[in-house]
Amino acid sequence: MHDLLQRITFDKDVLCGKPVIRGLRISVEMILELLAKGAAWEEILEDYPELEPDDLRAALWYAHYLLAGESVLDRVPV
Repeated sequence: MHDLLQRITFDKDVLCGKPVIRGLRISVEMILELLAKGAAWEEILEDYPELEPDDLRAALWYAHYLLAGESVLDRVPV
């Protein structure tokens, strides 16, 4: 997992410091949104050829890492 998380980078000059994949202008947020909307991994990798399968895994691990510390969710935003 640690190796995967190293694929997530932050740079104030790239997408205003949002977490991105390997310094690319592809945000973790966008990848998670595509997956949540039902896009297949193969479709994402085809549409963004600079991405690798481990980049998608890294986005999922990053989301998991952020949520792992959550203890109570009062309500889910709609």
